[in-house]
Amino acid sequence: MNISVELSMYPLAEEYGTPILKFINRLKACDGISVSTNTMSTQVFGDYDLVMDVLKKEMKKAFEDEKTVVMVAKFANLDLKP
Repeated sequence: MNISVELSMYPLAEEYGTPILKFINRLKACDGISVSTNTMSTQVFGDYDLVMDVLKKEMKKAFEDEKTVVMVAKFANLDLKP
């Protein structure tokens, strides 16, 4: 089953841009998923198990690397890739 996930990351720090770009670049480096970005959010598309494994790993890293981070996500059980 393919899924689509829309993520928004909000590092609660003055220098918020760098952690966001690091997170997006780590997602884009993962094989087997598609990643799209715009000014409001990042969209991830692919197989459910793979996407969830990638998000689990990369969100944990973001939480460990930054003092305080808020993540907002929406999940759909279909492929909405443009």
